[in-house]
Amino acid sequence: MKIFKLPILKSLWTQKPLYRTFHGHSKLLASDVYSEYQAVRRGEQEIPKYFNFASDVLDKWTKIEKAGKRPSNSAFWWISGKGEEVKWSFEELGFLSRKVANVLTKVCGLQKGDRIIVVLPRIPEWWLVNVACMRAGIVLIPGTTQLSAKDILYRLQASKAKCIITDDTVAPAVDSVASESQFLKTKLIVSKGSREGWLNFSELYKNQSADHSCAKTRIEDSVNIFFTSGTTGSPKMTEHSQGSLGFRPLLSERYWLDLTPSDVIWNTADTGWILTSLSSVFDAWVFGSCIFVHQLPQIESATILNTLCRFPIDTLVGVPTLYRMLVQNDLSSYKFMNLKHCMSGGEPLNPEVMEKWKSQTGLDIHEVYGQTETGIICSVFKGMKIKPGSMGKAAPLFDVQDNPKKTAESERGDFYVTGDRGTMDKDGYFWFIGRDDDIIISSGYRIGPFEVESALMEHPAVAEAAVVSSPDPLRGEVVKAFVVLSATFSSSNREHLACELQEHVKKTTAPYKYPRKVEFVQQMPKTITGKIKRHELRNKEWGRIEQTSVIWFG
Repeated sequence: MKIFKLPILKSLWTQKPLYRTFHGHSKLLASDVYSEYQAVRRGEQEIPKYFNFASDVLDKWTKIEKAGKRPSNSAFWWISGKGEEVKWSFEELGFLSRKVANVLTKVCGLQKGDRIIVVLPRIPEWWLVNVACMRAGIVLIPGTTQLSAKDILYRLQASKAKCIITDDTVAPAVDSVASESQFLKTKLIVSKGSREGWLNFSELYKNQSADHSCAKTRIEDSVNIFFTSGTTGSPKMTEHSQGSLGFRPLLSERYWLDLTPSDVIWNTADTGWILTSLSSVFDAWVFGSCIFVHQLPQIESATILNTLCRFPIDTLVGVPTLYRMLVQNDLSSYKFMNLKHCMSGGEPLNPEVMEKWKSQTGLDIHEVYGQTETGIICSVFKGMKIKPGSMGKAAPLFDVQDNPKKTAESERGDFYVTGDRGTMDKDGYFWFIGRDDDIIISSGYRIGPFEVESALMEHPAVAEAAVVSSPDPLRGEVVKAFVVLSATFSSSNREHLACELQEHVKKTTAPYKYPRKVEFVQQMPKTITGKIKRHELRNKEWGRIEQTSVIWFG
């Protein structure tokens, strides 16, 4: 996979433009923000030195909106599922986000380049903080609400974040480790009540002035940092810039979402993952589309299907688990109000699920493939022939920033090696085979085996542990732990002990990482140097032999 970094985009776009085949599926407005950068895409204009997504995209949509040149639909539309509803225009989003920017800079004392961790569920405040951080030049680090206290401490220490924003659910975990983080200065809580040692976010921002000047940020300045699981060691930080997240979709030939200002897009992914930053912030708002959000405390079929029937959602984005769950229902009894485009990402989607969905809804599911380090790499674009099981063709430009040593290991000349393996057919479609490393992707969550193994090894019953992926009809794959018991526990009840180990992992690390399957073995397969052969365990689980005819994505 070829990587394109922002410093060389200038020379790239003086050459023959790429990916023209998939351009123009949606009609552009004359005043469309996206259309303003056509000259850059053609190589006729240089990439700007300075860029800020809030001022150069969102505020321009506010002007277009006020001039009556944008459809009357909202920019942001949130429902709680319990009767509460929030709708913001781009103007209202700008007004409120400036207030929040003043909270961060004037009350919390954060400056351009400072880092802030945000661990919030799907609530409007998450979007306000995102835009406020862009305005202030503050680097936002999102986290899933399933993070344990240990996970939070590691992120605080590794990122040197000076502030954290969360809710009543996660605040106790933060308090239990806050004293160990020497960089943390301010804690903000989104709550109707108060908590000792915390500033109340809602009360503060409502009382702030909306007078705020947007920071002047360079296109290479950091905007987001994501923590992504690795096969060895702790999660690593992946840094994205104003260019790689904010400016990239302006150059991307409308390649994967292909939205218009009239469209309403609903992404069901967790706020901690890059898929939400892409499809529910940057890539949707570039086109002036309405971002729809359901709080979704639980992902349930009835809730998803009824929402699609009640609200004018045009585009649905979800992980394969969502579609596997939905096709188990009688979809013929549901009449979707406006759904036209369905997308799946995070892991491969079974072709049989795509066929079931198509037969009952008449809609295709378009697959996308990407990584936290890169964003979207491959996609089945609108108008492309669907090949069930394929993740489509290569997508345009992205920027990869990471730990220099780790990144160097993944770069070969002008290529970034993703660590995934796959094949490419004669039509240029890519087909995913699997991870070259041991990352487990379950329900769209990336899980590093080392974290789970470390948690298991803390239990006195465990002498050795090896964690691999195991096939699952709903989640695609799940975490499976192979365990060698210590001598003192060798005669214990295995069923009870398996449950005990599962609960132990849930409490030690994020709950979604726990092994849903546990198998007790006498010994592990090992190399001559004593390393556990995880690939043998994994291949046994999947009932396959070693792949011999594969290519790197690159």
